[in-house]
Amino acid sequence: MDMHEYFRLLVRYWRSITAAMLVVVAAVAGFTLLQPRTWTGTASLYVAVESGTAGELSQGANYAERQVKSFVEVARSPFALQPVIDQLELDSTPQQLGQSISVAAPANTSVIDISSTRRDPLEAAAIANALADSLAVSVDELSPKARDGERLVQATVIERSVIPTVPTSPRPMQNLALGVLLGALLGLGQALVRDRLDTRVRSVSDLARVTDAAVIGTIARHNPDSPADENGYSVTDEAFRALRTNLGFLGLAGERRPSVVFTSSVAAEGKTETATRLARSLAAAGERVLLVDADLRRPKVADRLGLEGSAGLSHVLSGQASAWDLVQPGGAPGLDVLAAGTVPPNPAELLGSEAMERFVRAAEDRYDHVLLDAPPLLPVTDAAVLAHQTGGAVVVARSGVVSRHEIAAALASLDAAGGDVLGIVLNDVTKRSGTGVSGGYYYYYHRDGGARRNHE
Repeated sequence: MDMHEYFRLLVRYWRSITAAMLVVVAAVAGFTLLQPRTWTGTASLYVAVESGTAGELSQGANYAERQVKSFVEVARSPFALQPVIDQLELDSTPQQLGQSISVAAPANTSVIDISSTRRDPLEAAAIANALADSLAVSVDELSPKARDGERLVQATVIERSVIPTVPTSPRPMQNLALGVLLGALLGLGQALVRDRLDTRVRSVSDLARVTDAAVIGTIARHNPDSPADENGYSVTDEAFRALRTNLGFLGLAGERRPSVVFTSSVAAEGKTETATRLARSLAAAGERVLLVDADLRRPKVADRLGLEGSAGLSHVLSGQASAWDLVQPGGAPGLDVLAAGTVPPNPAELLGSEAMERFVRAAEDRYDHVLLDAPPLLPVTDAAVLAHQTGGAVVVARSGVVSRHEIAAALASLDAAGGDVLGIVLNDVTKRSGTGVSGGYYYYYHRDGGARRNHE
């Protein structure tokens, strides 16, 4: 991941990251407040070996270093601890006292460091000093004697403990810094996990992960409080004007056929509203536009525009009527609408028929743009069939609804049917301000392709 991805994670999950940090810092603060205050006293001994020549001195140093490890264990034993208990009159056993002391020897040295941690600073220093004295006596008693009776190994206290003035624990600032660090790591960790598990499309970069298809439009989430500009256009109007322009760059009225299918991967992505609003925008620019409701399972265009929907495309494809007798004015100059008509029992067969191909060709001769609203790609094959018979398909992807693998599967179905993907419209994009399109379109299909229920 690059810095841009990390920044995106911070922006997207800043609430949960902050919450994780606060929880960890609060836990660390609570632990710090409940932790008893302790002080540590420290003392050091130096272990030396009596020797004469330089060679003997070297051998003695090596011998002393080896003996240090043994004397470290002696310091933890009752042999050295019991005299400390007796001297200081401690109410403790050697085993209990051993739990509050630390004895260590730095590598490659003949020094033994003794630390005593207690809740009383005076007692901590006294125990460290008493144990240093006791260990020196123990070394003197346990070390071997030379022929003249002198001890070959001697331990000398080289540093005595002073009364500590700063508690060893707790350390509020250190704990707080550690809590912030752990909280940040935990917050970023959960953000990474959620980002990996959440495969929903939310941005253009999410689409780029699964397809090279161009994003030809982004529609912001609806905001009724968004003001219009000086020309009376809302942010949504501007978004559809930009989409209209991008379609022109794709050559829909030139090199490509002027017919285009509007579909989506799954339900509730706003494809019908996108097609309807775009048709109005094209008509407002002086284009001749035919909007066709090619969703023969759950038609909605007529209801959205307040038109009669009982007769339409299904009657044209079944040979019961001429399309131009059923076309209705769409409520704006230059916009005509062909409703879906009666829901047939075989919508996929009708949409893939020669009659559909003849109708599309005839409509392309009469209009500058022919927009067909089709069902989602994953529940049924209707849109893929239509895309093959037209200039291509525009796939509407609703931010936060469709997943990346659903987008990939939908585009794969178009490719398998031989349909061109003209581009993707990212709908309902979250922004701080602005208006957008909310599809409000829900499909519920039986496994056999039949419709069960619809909610507008």
